[in-house]
Amino acid sequence: MSGTWVRRALVAVVFGVSVVTLAPTTAAYAGLAAGPEQRPGQGGTAAGEKAAGERMVLVGIPGLMWSDVTPADTPALWRLAGESAIGSLSARTVRKDGTCPYDGWLTVSAGVRSAVGGRCGMAPTPEASGAGAVVPEFSWLWEVREQRDAGTLGQALHTAGRTTMAVGPGAALALADRAGRVDVYAADAGQVSDWTRADVVAVEIPDLIAPYISADRLSEVPEAVSPQARRAAAQAADAKLGALLPRLGQATVLVAGVGDHGPVPHLRVAMLRGPATTGPDSAPATGLDGAGATGPGRTLGARSTHRDDMIILPDLTATILARAGVAAPPNVVGVPVETHGTGGGSLAEGVAALRTADVAGQTIRNTTGVFFTTLAVLQVLFYLTAFLLLRRRDRLPAVRSAAVALAAIPASTYLVNLLPWARTAQPVLTLFASIAAIAAALTLVALAGPWRRAVLGPLTVIAAVTAAVLLGDLLTGTPLQLNSLMGYTGVVGARYYGLGNIPFALLATAVLLVTTAVADRLVRSGRKSVAVALIAVLGAFAMLLDGWPGVGSDFGGVIAFVPGIAVTAMIVAGRRVSVVKLGAFCAAGGVLVMTIAYLDYLRPPASQTHLGRFAGQVADGTFLPVISRKLGAMLATLLSPNLMPVVIAAFAFLVFALLRPGTASAGVLPVAFERAPTLKAGLLGALVSGVVGMLVNDSGAAVLSMALALAVPLVLSAGIRALQYGEPAPAATAPIPPAGLAG
Repeated sequence: MSGTWVRRALVAVVFGVSVVTLAPTTAAYAGLAAGPEQRPGQGGTAAGEKAAGERMVLVGIPGLMWSDVTPADTPALWRLAGESAIGSLSARTVRKDGTCPYDGWLTVSAGVRSAVGGRCGMAPTPEASGAGAVVPEFSWLWEVREQRDAGTLGQALHTAGRTTMAVGPGAALALADRAGRVDVYAADAGQVSDWTRADVVAVEIPDLIAPYISADRLSEVPEAVSPQARRAAAQAADAKLGALLPRLGQATVLVAGVGDHGPVPHLRVAMLRGPATTGPDSAPATGLDGAGATGPGRTLGARSTHRDDMIILPDLTATILARAGVAAPPNVVGVPVETHGTGGGSLAEGVAALRTADVAGQTIRNTTGVFFTTLAVLQVLFYLTAFLLLRRRDRLPAVRSAAVALAAIPASTYLVNLLPWARTAQPVLTLFASIAAIAAALTLVALAGPWRRAVLGPLTVIAAVTAAVLLGDLLTGTPLQLNSLMGYTGVVGARYYGLGNIPFALLATAVLLVTTAVADRLVRSGRKSVAVALIAVLGAFAMLLDGWPGVGSDFGGVIAFVPGIAVTAMIVAGRRVSVVKLGAFCAAGGVLVMTIAYLDYLRPPASQTHLGRFAGQVADGTFLPVISRKLGAMLATLLSPNLMPVVIAAFAFLVFALLRPGTASAGVLPVAFERAPTLKAGLLGALVSGVVGMLVNDSGAAVLSMALALAVPLVLSAGIRALQYGEPAPAATAPIPPAGLAG
């Protein structure tokens, strides 16, 4: 009876937390969350209808960074920033080595990440045709280069009866319809006498990027010009912008750095001057500088990134269409930008924060390889040293401390983002020193606290901290995963929000280990059914947060989490898990995630995440390229020198320990499993999630390697504690199968 009431109480608590956490998102599925997420032409809001009459001007300055914008060198840009909502633009397209101007403008044209292929420099020069112009051989883009979405923006505008004006080749490429045509064209702004001739205008200012172009190709040197030359180029671009702005009148102006200045990607400038866009805290627009307008103290973000101060290139496409009152075609993956209040702060502080964001992203991008190489070396050295010392039962406390310290590193890579390391003079040194200090502090807490004498004490602390950090990060918009060594960065642009593949591996492993550690005490007291329910309920709660659109938004993680939870619960319950059952659990995970994706697909396009868009691709039969690309990325990770050594070393240690426990680990693992029978269930469940996650995620071996990097050292530390001090075996527990898995 008591077990039943405990089970009911646990379910009630978890259900209540789930409702409070997920209710706003669930309401959106039911059509209750109106407003910002709807596009004009698709049941748009009043704000969208008001924006339909705006004249829209996109000014593209390829290569422009916030470090270029200063009051002294670029006064026009600085004044415009003071009148605008400002943010960072992730200019990532298809290439990993930077976005050339051609690809940037082509992405604006297509509304989806695009690349021209071999030639990567400036856009082609249009051919005059009456007052307008035609981009030469425009059909070549989709016929030869397979850029089938090229011309989406211009065609949508022309179909809706809007006129277009382009100034410069890149601008013409962005606004060209499917025939490659723009209505009005000028080679430079000085040739335009009437800026009101078109509803939508695009202007290219190439002065900043020009020094980086040689033989019509973007330089492959990271910094091809001197700081002095770059400063002069930025001043020239600013002078042209300063001359242009007074001639635009009351038009809405969107300035964007539509491309990189070399092979190294950076966060670029994005600013919007005009009536406030739809956002959670936007007030009615009253002009360019009044309350609710895009004046100082506001940031520019989008639901595509779930960031208040970051947008992506396809968002420019969606914003132009929304401001022009034109429904976005289904292939446009961007969403209209939004403005957000910052609660005060000067323009200088806002610009400084955006500069820091680029520094943080660059630091993470440049040091991730070094970090994972170092982690792989530490893991391999640890297993070799542990193997030798455990055979002699020598220095076991040191081995245990090293195991806990290694397991504390992942959580430390997220917690470090609570510190302003990117603002220091030496961000790389500060980053690594801070991670080491945090890991040392967590190790001390785990090994010195009142739980230190329990076999599962330190394991529970590290696993609980890791799980709490990642779950808390999910519930607060993932500020810790962004610009994290084990997370993602807007500079790279692979993911902007939600749970990444490596964080998923850590979350699944941590949740399964901490729940089985708690379940161990329940099993000891004869409440096995409560223990099983605890694993299932808390695991399911973490899994829902992982897969829920707008929270974790993780597709493959759900598929991998379901069998991990099921295997863990069944082993604790004393049941065998066959290969058939394991396959059924994986299939159940697939059905669950596709159900979530379908619900996301039912929402308005502007509200969908990549889960809903994938469901749409499945519906229209265009999903195979996505699967092929992810499969290729997964297979490529199997050759990673940073990941596979961790997998091989950890698996070799585990397999040898299970087959010859007395030789490999001096009996450490068998003793651990004897003293804490549920521990084997948690370890096997984590391994199942890791293996399945490796197969269904494009990060591949990264998922399994990180699951092993957290689980194996913690399990080994528990075994050493059991071997050192021992504890009476649980008295009230039914036998758990020796292997847990059946053939």
